[in-house]
Amino acid sequence: MKLKHFLLSVLFSFAFFTNVATANEHAGATEFKTQAELIAEEKATYKEKSITGLIVSFFHTTGLDAIINPVEGLKNGNGVEVSTFAQSWGRVIMFLIIFVLFYLAIGKGFEPLLLLPIAFGGLLANIPIAEMAAPGHMLGIIYDMGIRNEFFPLLIFMGVGAMTDFGPLLANPKTALLGGAAQFGIFGSLVGAAALSQYTNMVDFTLRQCSAISIIGGADGPTSIFIASALAPEMLGAIAVAAYSYMALVPVIQPPIMRALTTKEERQIVMKTTRKVNRLEKLIFPVVVIMMIALVLPDAAPLMGSFAFGNFAKESGVVDRLSNEMQNSLINIVTIFLGFGVGMTLQADKFLVAETLGIMVIGLLAFAAGTAAGVLMAKLMNKFSKEPINPLIGAAGVSAVPMAARVASKVGSEEKPGNILLMHAMGPNVAGVIGSAVAAGVLLSIFK
Repeated sequence: MKLKHFLLSVLFSFAFFTNVATANEHAGATEFKTQAELIAEEKATYKEKSITGLIVSFFHTTGLDAIINPVEGLKNGNGVEVSTFAQSWGRVIMFLIIFVLFYLAIGKGFEPLLLLPIAFGGLLANIPIAEMAAPGHMLGIIYDMGIRNEFFPLLIFMGVGAMTDFGPLLANPKTALLGGAAQFGIFGSLVGAAALSQYTNMVDFTLRQCSAISIIGGADGPTSIFIASALAPEMLGAIAVAAYSYMALVPVIQPPIMRALTTKEERQIVMKTTRKVNRLEKLIFPVVVIMMIALVLPDAAPLMGSFAFGNFAKESGVVDRLSNEMQNSLINIVTIFLGFGVGMTLQADKFLVAETLGIMVIGLLAFAAGTAAGVLMAKLMNKFSKEPINPLIGAAGVSAVPMAARVASKVGSEEKPGNILLMHAMGPNVAGVIGSAVAAGVLLSIFK
């Protein structure tokens, strides 16, 4: 016992004298000024001002002055020179765009969970003088923490996986072809954007930028952010806003395309109830998907690994606490950070460029092409299938889960009351999520 006390005394003594020595070294290295010296220094540097002078000085520190009187050659917190337009009218235009996003999120309910934090992040990023998007500042820290390294989209995918039910896809595996067909929007827009850039003067995108833009065709926000962060971070804001805007506009964009490509008789097709999928099938499926990714397309492993883990945890039934956290707390917290990080890129000098309009147009065409491809594939399959397939569920092949499936079911019930297509549409909808992640892996592999 005495030996124990002795050893403890030696340990505490050593710690005490070490701290004292460190403090003495620090004090020797830093000379603290006396109060008198501080007062004398302030008198030497501070110039007395009149009330009018104080008011004028205060005005020069306001954001209003920064907008009214832009400075030529001003650099932002990242050391990049900002044009006088971006400092003045550019900020005003961005504020108006952000207020429109607020209206769409709150007034119209368009993807409010992410559109709202994105818009608010853009509002903070465009505040003059504060430089909140600079490294070491609030938005800059969030961006570096999870957007630049593509971490936040992976956490979102983990939560989405925990909320996904593969049952409808496993019950009717052929609907996976519809999810695959809808990815035509991604690769078709990639070719189209590259052709426009090469043969016209309308846009001037690099191949990496074309690849990042094309993923909008899958209507998958997290995947769009993931790819944009990796291939074209300078376009992240425009790509993210376009992707989530088109996801929110699924009920507006898809129905006219679906009706134009189908007959009334086709829209009234009633599909038979699918078989019940047992728990073991649901448990094995995410593991099989990961093994296929490991053997064929490792570049898709980050997205599909996160997605499969979330689903595997839910289907295992033994980690409900983890599954519930991924479905609720984790995905909610990450959504806030993701929105703020993306919103940081909505700065006038980055967003108000000609390429942004090109992104919006190409993204819309890509999304429309993906929807059309899914419907046409369903019509083709219907000619060879013993069981009738309602072509409307092909539109759910885009990975806007579960909005696209709900829209397909809604259009079907309008054509034939009581015709519920939701569970049938969830098959291609879930397949679309997998398809967009695989497409992302293919695009990443191109630039290795």
